[in-house]
Amino acid sequence: MPKAPTLDEVDIKILKAISEAEAEITCKEISEKTGINVRKIAAKMRKLTKMGLVERIEKGKYKITEEGKAKVS
Repeated sequence: MPKAPTLDEVDIKILKAISEAEAEITCKEISEKTGINVRKIAAKMRKLTKMGLVERIEKGKYKITEEGKAKVS
């Protein structure tokens, strides 16, 4: 039976950066705020979106969900 994905330190940093954004945010902007490589962020965003913690607004733009906010508050 597959186990549910868990959040690692990088996931938490990404969620915090998104939660601090005034509006939707791009992977490049997250990278600038966190110092994490853009490619790594893009891969993590797929995971976080599937988990329902982040919502993809339009191509390349994301915002945090209420569930995502609960993980970093």
